[in-house]
Amino acid sequence: MRQHLLGFTLAPLFLLTTACSQQESVAKVDNNETLSATQNKYEQTATLKIAKLKKMMQQAQSKQIDVTREQSIIWFAEQFLKFANWDENNYDAVVKLFGYERHYAADKEKLAKELPNFEREKVIQILDKGIKELGQELSGEIKRRPVNKVDWQNTKAQDNMFVSNDKPIFLYDYFSKSVGQPLTNKDVYNDHLGALYHGGEDLYPVDHDRAINSFLVREDGTFDEELMKELTRIPDTNIGFLVYWLMGIPKWVEEQEPEVRKGRSLFTGFDIDNPLARDIWGKIIRKTGELTKGKKVTEVGFVLANEPHWYAEKGHWTQKFQEMTSISSYTLNKFRSWLDKKYQGDINELNENWGTHFSQFSDIAIEIPIDPAIKGEPKWYDWTRYNMDRSTDWFTYVQNELHSVNENADTHIKIMPRMFMDDSRSGGIDTEALAELTTMVGHDAKSFGSENIRPGKSSKWIEKYAYNWGIVTMFHDFMESVAPNKINVNSESHFLSSGQWRDLDTRTSYVRSVYWLATLLGMDANMGWFWARDPDGSPEDRLEGDLDFFDPGLGGAFAGSNNMQPHVTNEVTQVMFDLNSFSEEIIELREQRRPLRLFYSETTAINTNDYMTKGYKLYENLFFEGFPLGFVTKNVIEKQDNNNWDAILVYRNNFVTDEEFKALQGYLNKGGTVILDSAKSLSLDEYGHPRKAKLVANKGKLIVMPKGADVETIKQTALAEVSGSTPDVVVKVDNGESFKTTTWRTVKQDNGRYLVNILNLGHTTATVDLSLKNGKSIHVKNLMTSNKMNTSFDVPSEGVLLVEVTVQ
Repeated sequence: MRQHLLGFTLAPLFLLTTACSQQESVAKVDNNETLSATQNKYEQTATLKIAKLKKMMQQAQSKQIDVTREQSIIWFAEQFLKFANWDENNYDAVVKLFGYERHYAADKEKLAKELPNFEREKVIQILDKGIKELGQELSGEIKRRPVNKVDWQNTKAQDNMFVSNDKPIFLYDYFSKSVGQPLTNKDVYNDHLGALYHGGEDLYPVDHDRAINSFLVREDGTFDEELMKELTRIPDTNIGFLVYWLMGIPKWVEEQEPEVRKGRSLFTGFDIDNPLARDIWGKIIRKTGELTKGKKVTEVGFVLANEPHWYAEKGHWTQKFQEMTSISSYTLNKFRSWLDKKYQGDINELNENWGTHFSQFSDIAIEIPIDPAIKGEPKWYDWTRYNMDRSTDWFTYVQNELHSVNENADTHIKIMPRMFMDDSRSGGIDTEALAELTTMVGHDAKSFGSENIRPGKSSKWIEKYAYNWGIVTMFHDFMESVAPNKINVNSESHFLSSGQWRDLDTRTSYVRSVYWLATLLGMDANMGWFWARDPDGSPEDRLEGDLDFFDPGLGGAFAGSNNMQPHVTNEVTQVMFDLNSFSEEIIELREQRRPLRLFYSETTAINTNDYMTKGYKLYENLFFEGFPLGFVTKNVIEKQDNNNWDAILVYRNNFVTDEEFKALQGYLNKGGTVILDSAKSLSLDEYGHPRKAKLVANKGKLIVMPKGADVETIKQTALAEVSGSTPDVVVKVDNGESFKTTTWRTVKQDNGRYLVNILNLGHTTATVDLSLKNGKSIHVKNLMTSNKMNTSFDVPSEGVLLVEVTVQ
């Protein structure tokens, strides 16, 4: 098994053995410039290689060979050589930056000393790779497709994709990008780092951040025009996005509404049920919607909230940030009204469910935060369901206010995937409802490229896989199932680092694989976490001096991030170039029918402790079967064409509402196929009351698995029901393990050829054999190199392969 590095030490510089002599302190380069004697040997070597690659680029251009990829390599090489010098000359500052991250704090002096030459090593590495690849193209060994570059001025959002120069385009950039730098600075906004303009988050120690925030409105109802300039002075040049930053609330609001902070959350600093807070935000949203109507900076949409959640259970980690430690009278009264409607005015029924003795709905009281010990009881369900509904009501209000003045404004919410992936449902987020509500799908999906750096956190996935792919794929498959015709925006992708993982020597193979995987599964735009270097190499404004943030994550985020890793940052751009070169093929592979659908019930998720954990195990077993997985819910069954799938698999869904049950029965009545994992499926309502009704086949097909059926048996039954939808191309894989780690997608093109995309997510090399169901002979071509391949070939760990299969 590969060793996953949590830190780094300087390895022997084997890359330099093919370079010019390391002993020379002065050397000549082709442009007749002289290398400085003060440069260290790594920088000298890098400078020579830059000159060599530039000369090769001139040769390539004379042959009409695209050198967009090499232009970025040169740019990153030159930038990071500059950054390495800054790091070397500002040792104390770098020590402090390492010290903010507890994982590195103990070794901060050693790491700060090693960092500059580590960065120079990695610059040499990316230059060597670039020289080799361009040399192969110059010699005719390979032929690459030219890059389909993003038109940062004229890209448009269409129904379910961005389009640039009449082709699909996948946007890339960095969220929270070099705060303090003007949007016109080409060293920050360019083809290499991405060039989306935005009003994003500025986590200053005080609430007066420079995104769209509560302080724009004064007590007299007028707007702070000076703060508004942060929005109005954004040049109408590049496309971009805007963020509604909900952290702060002015003091004058607290004076008028003493309860306004009750029910706050980590990134929403006020009670969303408070009428004054709503009035203020209604004014802000209408004003900013009017000011930006038709502007390019909103082409990628409005982010309606940053990582919203309202965890309301005792003992949750968010309570140390004062999240939902109490609720306001407004929230309580809305809950009472919600219960009145839910129970159709029957207080006796509520009392029977709750074990209480309230005389009327206006007397109802509840302790918040709620005790998780009562999970599965009616009171838990009612509060948790209401908490979701009230947040959906808030976002409906926000979007409606925006659309009242700017009806075509696109919207999305930075939903944390854990709101869907984790077992807890006390956070107040209905992932499906919000995906249906907004015009685009929004989130901040992440992955782990190596072991979790936080004590006590599991990294069990590493026993089988090179990286934690499942937290990317299951979330994307769900979002693409419930909102299949919407653009998918990851407005803070944590693929490169996060609070729970980072690796100072992150593998470029991991970077390529995870970005490719997410894009294949639906991601149309990503803003990575994060770019925090000013052009001179210094960290951006917020990371200078003594840090005192409300959010503790930012201070430690710089250490071990891509800001210290030229090979990682370059690879992000390189993989996005390649994805955009094959954007039409990726869309073809992406937009396939999902023949098998897993039934998802928010009702069961609310009431049980392990719904998602156990559901993931089934999903994991089905993921490596060569076709895209999907999900259905009550809403999907009722609103989407049921012919889009062959069968629905109901797994560990004991608690469902009558409406969910009726949706499944209606699907059977129309001739659908339903597989139940056991006779207990669907047996309880949302309150745990036994359901008398049972599904009947009618015109459809109902399969009830025998008692004790395991995941493998259920899986094989499901695969048999969708066997008629398996692809024409047969992919056989041997990875030397007892479990599968290679995933693939195939699609037949209009010209009769087949696209095949293969990703090896395991630790070992996989041997792949391609054939056709009908037994006809085939030719295989690697689309990345234009070279012919055998029908049997190896794919290394984290390998990415896109091939074309032609029938002879």
